[in-house]
Amino acid sequence: MTEHETQPTADRERTPARTSDNSARQDAPRHDAPQQDATGQDAPQQDAPGQDGPHDARHEDGAQVSTDSTPTGNPDAVIPELVIISGMSGAGRSTAAKCLEDLGWFVVDNLPPALIPTMVELGARSQGNVARIAVVVDVRGRRFFDNLRESFADLDVRGVTHRVVFLESSDDALVRRFESVRRPHPLQGDGRIVDGIAAERELLRELRGDADLVIDTSSLNVHELRAKMDAQFAGEEEPELRATVMSFGFKYGLPVDADLVVDMRFLPNPHWVPELRPFTGLNEEVAAYVFNQPGAKEFLDRYAELLQLVAAGYRREGKRYVTIAVGCTGGKHRSVAMSEKLAARLAAEGVETVVVHRDMGRE
Repeated sequence: MTEHETQPTADRERTPARTSDNSARQDAPRHDAPQQDATGQDAPQQDAPGQDGPHDARHEDGAQVSTDSTPTGNPDAVIPELVIISGMSGAGRSTAAKCLEDLGWFVVDNLPPALIPTMVELGARSQGNVARIAVVVDVRGRRFFDNLRESFADLDVRGVTHRVVFLESSDDALVRRFESVRRPHPLQGDGRIVDGIAAERELLRELRGDADLVIDTSSLNVHELRAKMDAQFAGEEEPELRATVMSFGFKYGLPVDADLVVDMRFLPNPHWVPELRPFTGLNEEVAAYVFNQPGAKEFLDRYAELLQLVAAGYRREGKRYVTIAVGCTGGKHRSVAMSEKLAARLAAEGVETVVVHRDMGRE
């Protein structure tokens, strides 16, 4: 388990999203912490535009932190729910943060502890748009615990409840993980990995004792860690699965990000019907032609049933995103019509679904 994440990107032509009524929640954006200047100090934070009235402030490590007793000065402000994620480097902090992000939390990675109250204040100003904030903190800050204790005291004064999630792991497991990615421990300096682990464990001893939730990831894989986080933070709702249904043309190549690929070339091609050739699978006449062919409706029914089983398995394994690629020769008629119907079936089953027609219009 490492703390590195990549996100594939692709240039796609998107049609309007089709989603179920109960899936209006958007993915919460993830932001890096404020940049540091050339001296290593945290850059001063400026007041947000439109801030109501002057505020008292204290300065720590060059960062200005409001000390008002209420986050916004607005009695109707909604104070966000706050979770602080910390723990040993290599124990899975990034995986835990990604899990909360998938559950709709606003996640801030590597935030200096002194800026936690400011983050809560900004969330309260969002008028409920940022209702849950998760902050990932580590020991690379020079005044880590002094700032963290002061931030907790500040939050208590404001009436902000917070929980601390601590990711733990054995020395052996951490050494294996750092060696597998060939990266030094952030605290090892000129010493060995085990020296950095020992130094970090000592620094985090007090925080671990005060944590609300401690998760030992020594023997956990990524899916098992996500399941533990889901059990704690997903509530009674089943974690969402988001699906992208993509039509494509085989002559333009397979989509590199497809999880599942199906082939519609077993159906007659509307391209060879002169009055249908200029249109696409979005046209009612083309769609009717496709689904009046033998096997088309049967395929839709059975594949939709199969996807119900697959979706349930993805949820159990902690997989939150799936791309289903539906192909035909040119990606214009059969794959487009089938993608539209398949996406509608998924949306009816409560799966948040987006339709993408990758190659439509390329001819």
